[in-house]
Amino acid sequence: MPQREEMARNRWLAPIAHRFLHSELWRFTRRSVPRGVALGLFAAFIVPIGQIFLAAFLALPARANLPVAALLTFVTNPFTVPFWLVVANKVGRLVLKVDAATFNAANPSLSAGGFWDKFGWFLETAGVTAFGFIVLSVVTAALGYLVSGFVWRFLVARRWNRRPARAKLLHPAE
Repeated sequence: MPQREEMARNRWLAPIAHRFLHSELWRFTRRSVPRGVALGLFAAFIVPIGQIFLAAFLALPARANLPVAALLTFVTNPFTVPFWLVVANKVGRLVLKVDAATFNAANPSLSAGGFWDKFGWFLETAGVTAFGFIVLSVVTAALGYLVSGFVWRFLVARRWNRRPARAKLLHPAE
């Protein structure tokens, strides 16, 4: 996880490091954490390489929590990529309702056989999977934003509810 000091010393970020060092990007508030969750999940699924940098750059204008955004990009990592590829393909097929009959009917030249048949299958699979990743990035970002907002409110409400009980334990005579 990148630290503020490491980002300040990074030679690639030196021209814009002052923007990443704002304290509001590193605070855990009820608005910045859900934004960080959403941006981290969006960057995790939308870009296969450089997700942390994308999440960090998106966190700047959104005033999102930078550590949370960077941390959640690790949802997709080299160990989980095969799983997410299958999920993205199934989501893409579900959303687009693409099957072999539709593809072959729309593109008869690609279903003639030989090299182009295999190339057409690759294009179909890659396109459906890429669309599935786009859908996953948008849906997980929205769900992450909502869930983290509700969890934040639940935790804060629980602390407020415990506060009077703690005050009675500390000051029983009052």
